[in-house]
Amino acid sequence: MTVRSEGLGWLCRRWWAVLWLVGACQLPAVAAPAQKPIVFRDVTQQTGIAFRHTDGSSGKRYIVETVSAGLALFDFDGDGDVDIYFLNGAPLRGSRVDATPRNALYRNDGGFEFTDVTRRSGTGDTGFGLGVTVGDYNNDGHPDLYLSNYGPNVLYRNNGDGTFTDASAKAGVTDGNQVGAGASFLDIDADGDLDLYVANYVPFTYEEHVNRHVRGIPLYVGPMTYGPAPDTLYRNRGDGTFVDVSDESGVAAHPGTGMGTICADYDNDGDTDIVVGNDAAANFVFQNDGSGKFKEVGLSSGMAYDLQGIAQGTMGVECGDFDNDGRLDFYMTSYDRQLATLYRNTGEGLFEDVTRKTGAGADTYALVTWGAGLIDFDNDGKRDIFVASGHVHDNIQRVDDSKSYPTPNVVLRNTGGKFTNVSDQGGDGLAVARSSRGAAFDDLDNDGDVDAVILNSRHEPTILRNDSVNTNHWIQIQLRGTKTNRDGVGARVSVVAGDLTQIDEVHSGRGYQSHYGTRLHFGLGNHSRVDRIEVRWIGGGVDVLQDVRVDRRVTITEGKPLPAHVE
Repeated sequence: MTVRSEGLGWLCRRWWAVLWLVGACQLPAVAAPAQKPIVFRDVTQQTGIAFRHTDGSSGKRYIVETVSAGLALFDFDGDGDVDIYFLNGAPLRGSRVDATPRNALYRNDGGFEFTDVTRRSGTGDTGFGLGVTVGDYNNDGHPDLYLSNYGPNVLYRNNGDGTFTDASAKAGVTDGNQVGAGASFLDIDADGDLDLYVANYVPFTYEEHVNRHVRGIPLYVGPMTYGPAPDTLYRNRGDGTFVDVSDESGVAAHPGTGMGTICADYDNDGDTDIVVGNDAAANFVFQNDGSGKFKEVGLSSGMAYDLQGIAQGTMGVECGDFDNDGRLDFYMTSYDRQLATLYRNTGEGLFEDVTRKTGAGADTYALVTWGAGLIDFDNDGKRDIFVASGHVHDNIQRVDDSKSYPTPNVVLRNTGGKFTNVSDQGGDGLAVARSSRGAAFDDLDNDGDVDAVILNSRHEPTILRNDSVNTNHWIQIQLRGTKTNRDGVGARVSVVAGDLTQIDEVHSGRGYQSHYGTRLHFGLGNHSRVDRIEVRWIGGGVDVLQDVRVDRRVTITEGKPLPAHVE
């Protein structure tokens, strides 16, 4: 036995020696090709956009100054180019202005050139703008605008000729005299009409204004100084008017400090749910029972608090399938000394905070973060993260010299379920430092990659052209509902290309009190053909396209999937 054991040991040692020698003699391993950078160029000056934001401040430091505002990207005139609508603040008590600030609509003329059509379109609202969403509430084929203000809200009906009519009073959606926040159109009961969810922030009034000082330095107060406010849910009657169903739906029972909202089918049961980011309070997840009645399940779902059980200062709420497992995940921005948080959908209505595990909060801890996008910027089939940032306090450096009111924005590249901060290699567009609020994303020049528009507090916006260079393919999908709502809001789309399967939904209202992404964008990597596109419409209808060419925009009409309209 002893001789046999020694013999086997000798053979094993000789065998491993041979393996080591063979390995040592091999040529050095060739490193995988480095990923080309995600690059944004600041093209603001060449666009012709002259808009400048005001927060209406007079030195009194009213809380509403800190939270203005969002913006919308949508094709208001149906010409195939995505236009830009900027929200503005308004003079608050004690402030003086030479000219009345107003919202602004810029028509996209192509080639990153824009024309101010505010006056002609009739969309120059002079209220104190906070949130905005877009949806075709009367199903006439023209996208309408809803503005969530400090004060009465506004519904602009699109007339289809480049002009809008204020239909707020007739529609019944002014929502009183509140401090508005994010808003979203959705179809709560699958009847084909878009209903409307309106988040509200705090019950602030001038008479209840509270001053705050730290070491004698004046600062803005937080939301809990005033407490929560109830949100509002409107059901569309189908005749151009809405009825308040906040009480009967279950929404009114849960007042909060709402900021960003997004409506999405988080539990994949075929109806649209509502997710509300609350500032310094537990986030809401309203689970739809399919009939338009909701149960608040934020705590049991895992999205009310972060991994440590802390209610964050949630600002923006975004969703997308970051790991391509067929389930919608959620990303929420927050206050400084908190990480912007990624909640991974584990199925069965449950979520896990995977921020630290994935690196999705990289370099956000020191920042106040607002707008966000889960967007595939380099078309490799993996969703990256864009985070807009900027402090609340314009004098924060007097309190803490490690902080600043203007800060650069952040881009996190998805390397396959984990994220890396690539902002330093992201071009001059990511070197811009402002106090940003809303951020919105779409293909502004129709070249097949997604660009960005940032609304900056007390400053001009930043228009970022995506100049990333790669050979990856893509496809964009525009939906046209017939039985369901015209823009397919709430529809689930699956795209299969070889071994790559992705999903997305059409959302109305998202990020930080903004709207974007009505036409869905899918990066395809090196896949030169789409094998299958499946659309699951609200109400249960399904359409399928097969063998679709890439690098183009495809319009899919409900019930008529073949032939698809290709642009």
